[in-house]
Amino acid sequence: MKKHDASIVICDHQQAESRLVKLPFGAIWQRLYREAKARGPVSILSARLTADALPMVVALAKASSSAFERLSLAGRIWKELSPAPGAKVLISTQGLDEPHSAAMLEALTAAALAATAPMPVIKSKPAKAPEPPQLTLNGDGPDIDAALAIAIDRGNHLARWLTTLPPNVLHTASYRKALRALAKREGWAFSFLDEGALKRLNAGAFLAVTRANEHRDAGIVRLRYRGSGEGARKKLTLVGKGICFDTGGINLKPHKSMYQMHEDMQGSAVAVGTLLALTRLKVPYDVDCWLAITENQIGPNAFRPQEVVRAANGVTIQVAHSDAEGRMVLADTLAIASREQPDLIVDFATLTGSCVTALTERYAGAFTNRPEFHSVIEAAGRESGERVWPFPMDEDYDSDLESSIADVLHCTPDSKGDHILAARFLNRFVPAEIPWIHLDLAPSNRSGGLAHIPTDFTGFGVRFMAQLLLEQDVLSAGRFKRARKE
Repeated sequence: MKKHDASIVICDHQQAESRLVKLPFGAIWQRLYREAKARGPVSILSARLTADALPMVVALAKASSSAFERLSLAGRIWKELSPAPGAKVLISTQGLDEPHSAAMLEALTAAALAATAPMPVIKSKPAKAPEPPQLTLNGDGPDIDAALAIAIDRGNHLARWLTTLPPNVLHTASYRKALRALAKREGWAFSFLDEGALKRLNAGAFLAVTRANEHRDAGIVRLRYRGSGEGARKKLTLVGKGICFDTGGINLKPHKSMYQMHEDMQGSAVAVGTLLALTRLKVPYDVDCWLAITENQIGPNAFRPQEVVRAANGVTIQVAHSDAEGRMVLADTLAIASREQPDLIVDFATLTGSCVTALTERYAGAFTNRPEFHSVIEAAGRESGERVWPFPMDEDYDSDLESSIADVLHCTPDSKGDHILAARFLNRFVPAEIPWIHLDLAPSNRSGGLAHIPTDFTGFGVRFMAQLLLEQDVLSAGRFKRARKE
């Protein structure tokens, strides 16, 4: 401990007093615990016990705690410690069994990385970027996978960074430029379908949304990572909603609802953050990332309710509400991406307020055309700590989207079950033989952060995807099988 600037010790909640007494100044820690316990439940104690002693946090963890609870505790611990930039921090466990010890050390590593990752600051006198902490992990369990923890954090940080940028800094043109530079750095192939290319592809749903944009910079960015090795490889496709600013269009949002609408591109940020994490981990399969980048502006050319447009797969769409633009751009992006016949498509979108109403900002909503895999999706959320709840996708919901003039109504005038109806709408643009998961990112923005993430913009989804792909291994044989065409 004398070789470090600060210390964290995690003890078993059930053995609190017997473990505390074994720490340096154990009698004092025991007394602090008893005093705190008299006031209510105790999970964290902190003190600097002598004038020259290092700051120390002692946390009491329950063996039965979930991944989300571990991450939440880790976030609170790191906030309580608040070590100086570049501090050498010793993180130890006492009395935890091996799996619990390793899980707590991983959670604290994730919390430390998330809390110290610099976020965009645009000030006349910007502060110096903080020096990251130096962590020493000491526990009874196996070593944590540091490379995995760092890769997930880098992907999450990228998603949060991009989402935080103001809309006059990150707009359709600058976003594309930033993605091109990122692709060059990471070794990804980069291509861009501009409005001319989308017109040739008959992407009328996407182009309806772009019509009111002042600048003609909207389009679909495609980033490509190729796994190493010879022979056939699995193909993963990531799709992200990238609305750089959403006014609501003709159906204009009120001030409060529009205030944070530069965040409506967070689905695309999570998609590219996931690609970054998978790249750093050198996954053995191919990954294509399709990002639907535009704005939804108001003006004389804006698309209107009751218009009928034709999507890239030929489906005609009756527009009901211009503030349901996300599903319009995703429709064409999914249809175009599906032509590559990937083994799995996952799309990310800050899509509906009704998903937030249903789940609050604690869970994301999941929808899939493979309902037998609800348990796999739910397990990945539970084990990762980024919790996801699968919703129904029964065909009878389609009756609410019937149109007398087009193939489909793109939403209903009211918001009843809109998260489910949005998924049923998108389902029309993914061929049935391709496995598909749609994530409605209700936890993308939560005041004060969520679990170990301290910022309002959470970058939710990167950690979940790492669990789904690497631990649940959804791309393996027998998981997400293609449906045979009749």
